[in-house]
Amino acid sequence: MKKMTFVRKPLTVALAVIGAACATIAGSQTIVDEWASVKAPPPPELKPVKIAPKETALLMLDFIKQTCSPRPRCIASLPKAQQLLAQARQSGTHVIYSLIPNSSTADILPQVAARAGEPAVATRANKFINTELDKLLKERGVKTVIVMGTAAEGAVLNTGAYAALLGYKVVLPIDGSSSLYPYAEQYTVWHLANAPGIGPQTTVTRSDMVSF
Repeated sequence: MKKMTFVRKPLTVALAVIGAACATIAGSQTIVDEWASVKAPPPPELKPVKIAPKETALLMLDFIKQTCSPRPRCIASLPKAQQLLAQARQSGTHVIYSLIPNSSTADILPQVAARAGEPAVATRANKFINTELDKLLKERGVKTVIVMGTAAEGAVLNTGAYAALLGYKVVLPIDGSSSLYPYAEQYTVWHLANAPGIGPQTTVTRSDMVSF
């Protein structure tokens, strides 16, 4: 009897511990429950970037009346985008535009309108999907893409992340990426700067820190 008591006691204790652990896990809060208490991580360091024009493409993503005009933050980004676009063209950097379905280059806002010979692709958020964007970049010998546009959480995030996963270096001028909401811009920057397979390929910068 003493032996049986000796065996059962540790087993009972172990089961009690496991039960308590399971109860703790089952009752733990989800990220939605903790939403208001989550503190934003420190911002990424902004780094200067020196561009090699022949190996770089500036991607002007959805600067069109349908997507940019309704977003005050996009309109506010236009002067920076316009300036960087002018510098890119002057240096001989490749320029490629994106559109959404059922739009055309005529819908690009006049401040950053496309010039003859500058190609455009049309699709939803990830501008590589169902388009020839990767082919256009490879044909031009592009190794680095500068990503600007709207929405940050749409075209910028998905196209930038996919480019990084394909092996391109990604340059993200934060003052050229916009959304309806500052939080969307913030989490886009965090994701591109930190996500596995993406962060190491991405340089977060500002338009006036990019030189050609």
